[in-house]
Amino acid sequence: MDNKTSGQQESKVSNLLEFAQAVDYSLLESLTPDPGSTKDGVDHRPRQVFSGHYVPVKPTPISTPFYVSHSHQLFEELGLDDNLALTDEFKQLFSGDMAQAPSPMRPYGWATGYALSIFGNEYIDNCPFKTGNGYGDGRAISVFEGVFNNKRWEMQLKGGGPTPYCRGADGRAVLRSSVREFLAQEYMHALGVPTSRSLSLFASQTETVDRPWYSEGSRSENPDIMLSNPVAITTRVAPSFLRVGQLELFSRRARVSQHPNAREELEALARHIIEREYQTEIDASLPFIDQLLALAIAFRDRLTSLVTHWLRIGYCQGNFNSDNCAVGGFTLDYGPFGFCEYFEPYFQPWTGGGRHFAFFNQPQAAEKNFETFCNALRPLLQSEPQALNELELIVESFSSVMKDKLTDMWASKLGLEVPDSHLFNQLLALMMKSHIDYTLFFRELSNIPEELTELSACFYADLTQELKTEWDEWLRAWRDALGSSLRKEQLSTQMKQVNPKYTWREWLIVPAYEQAKEGNFSLVHELQAIFANPYDEQSQSVEDKYYQLRPLAFFAAGGVSHYSCSS
Repeated sequence: MDNKTSGQQESKVSNLLEFAQAVDYSLLESLTPDPGSTKDGVDHRPRQVFSGHYVPVKPTPISTPFYVSHSHQLFEELGLDDNLALTDEFKQLFSGDMAQAPSPMRPYGWATGYALSIFGNEYIDNCPFKTGNGYGDGRAISVFEGVFNNKRWEMQLKGGGPTPYCRGADGRAVLRSSVREFLAQEYMHALGVPTSRSLSLFASQTETVDRPWYSEGSRSENPDIMLSNPVAITTRVAPSFLRVGQLELFSRRARVSQHPNAREELEALARHIIEREYQTEIDASLPFIDQLLALAIAFRDRLTSLVTHWLRIGYCQGNFNSDNCAVGGFTLDYGPFGFCEYFEPYFQPWTGGGRHFAFFNQPQAAEKNFETFCNALRPLLQSEPQALNELELIVESFSSVMKDKLTDMWASKLGLEVPDSHLFNQLLALMMKSHIDYTLFFRELSNIPEELTELSACFYADLTQELKTEWDEWLRAWRDALGSSLRKEQLSTQMKQVNPKYTWREWLIVPAYEQAKEGNFSLVHELQAIFANPYDEQSQSVEDKYYQLRPLAFFAAGGVSHYSCSS
């Protein structure tokens, strides 16, 4: 029983001074700063960072900021009063001005370095110095780490200005990409997918930057014009922003003894990852070698579950490099992401992404990141041949764990008690031939249709008679395979908890960020409300607008069916 008296509620945090009391800088206090960094965080020019886990950096405030939105759901989870988001002090901090950050907060943030592997291949060309010592958080600056309601959170400004890792760029994010990231993170959370979260979104009334983008009606593969965009800062929130690429960077240095403390820095980071992300899963009393093996197993299980969720809901990360892969096993970095509408197994929304990061290839991309992760642990296990052998077995098990989870997921989407690979493979072949909408199909299938006509809303083109016959045969076989003890209504309800009704449709997001540029945020707020309940039936007007096939005019449209990573 709750020991509070009836009607009494715990008061919510209503001002920044109260907010600051939750601060707890585990990263800053347990890891090492770059020895070449400044004490005050005034460190904005590109340079090489040779050692240390982080660089103190002051964000660069956006000029004349104004409120766009905040996440009511996350505020509730953190115990924050909604009105806090509307205060000047909150706006000042989360638009990049830390000058008045109340004690015990520090008046600066921090950025971290990391390495880059693309589909398991190490790269240093993205580093301007061609050494790997200049790659990291170029425009993402963490400004807070603390504990709310017994849960640790880190808060990071996306677009907070340049850091030593900015590679000569301006460190800004535009309103377009900020709206997308702000909406997407909370939508993914509502879908039940592990993800970073969205705290708030502020934009500038006066500050703009030029970015390449698509002209109206463009069918170009790549951006064809330069556009002036308002800058914005969205604050993303996660238990940590530790990445596979971060562990990889320190492992690369330890591998070649790049500096005297290289191995010690790698070990310190690994210990921090265990403490920060896996405290409840890994016994701290175990020998460190055993903790590392337990870490590999725990990360394998989280990563395979994450990618299974991605395929379940139609999400494509677009750019699943090691630096975009959180060691906590959640979705991170909403840049060139997209959601599969028209079903295509190799759907890839990002023009620079390549087929290796396409929709159905994400399990293989995840496996490459897992191999990178495990390889990064090897310098800490070199003295233990048996442990290295056990690590190799864990690496080899990834594909079978992934396969088992995917098999169970597809069965749940189809409402089957027992997976049926033959039935699923038949369905996959039919979907590829039939010009079908991924989300609409599985949602309509959740109504347990008896006739093909009940699925007519799912198809982008009329079916040939041959395809109609194949679909009729498949539907009969599927209904025979259901074999459920549940009544039709119960089975339908169960399937609808797996198959969302409302998905991210880029052609419906574009108007939201276009109107936001003009100071109209009504569509942003409308999408927030719809995405907060993606499995639920909503009003008829919402269904008429958001539960429909992509209009033909948006196929092959630049900035809608495909886009660059310009943000």
